[in-house]
Amino acid sequence: MIEAIGYSILGFVLMELSGWAIHKYLMHGPLWSIHKTHHEHSDSFFELNDLFSLLFGSIAILLIFLGVGDLDYRFWIGIGISMYGMLYFFLHDVLIHRRMKWLDRPRKGFLKGIFSAHQAHHQSRKREGAVSFGLFLVPRKYFKN
Repeated sequence: MIEAIGYSILGFVLMELSGWAIHKYLMHGPLWSIHKTHHEHSDSFFELNDLFSLLFGSIAILLIFLGVGDLDYRFWIGIGISMYGMLYFFLHDVLIHRRMKWLDRPRKGFLKGIFSAHQAHHQSRKREGAVSFGLFLVPRKYFKN
């Protein structure tokens, strides 16, 4: 059981670290033509940028499928990636961008810091000039009042 928890945490952490790097160097680099749909205002519920979620979700499903027979490390890493994806959806799409208006925007605490960092990221609607590329890995200054 300890291994399962460890591999799940590893999958979660690897998703944040790789997500940060992919966001900074690929999405704001050669894949900007897809990602820019997230930085532009649109009345559409879906944006081309949502393809990245499908890609990351597919990786998690593949890992779960490959590891399900023995419930080996691939299964648990896939579970960790899936947990990250669910939390990402809730924080990023529901709480920050309010694609579903289930909750009000956060006004204090840890969630307010994440919200502030993401708002700072969206100050630039261009490829250059963006800051704070992670969901959880954000500079401490966003957590200060």
